[in-house]
Amino acid sequence: MPKMKTHRGAAKRFRKTGSGKLKRAKAFRSHILTKKSPKRKRKLRKAGYLNSTQEKIMKKLLPYL
Repeated sequence: MPKMKTHRGAAKRFRKTGSGKLKRAKAFRSHILTKKSPKRKRKLRKAGYLNSTQEKIMKKLLPYL
């Protein structure tokens, strides 16, 4: 059986934490920032985590992570 391929797009967007969860960056922080409040932009800096449903899907895309 050949090795499974890692989904490269997903590999660039997710990191595994020490506890095994998948960490991600939050969306809506790249442009059109003038109309967003400083509080909102500050909260978008922090990392987000995948929920269990999404994590099952990502395990298939990232078999060696």
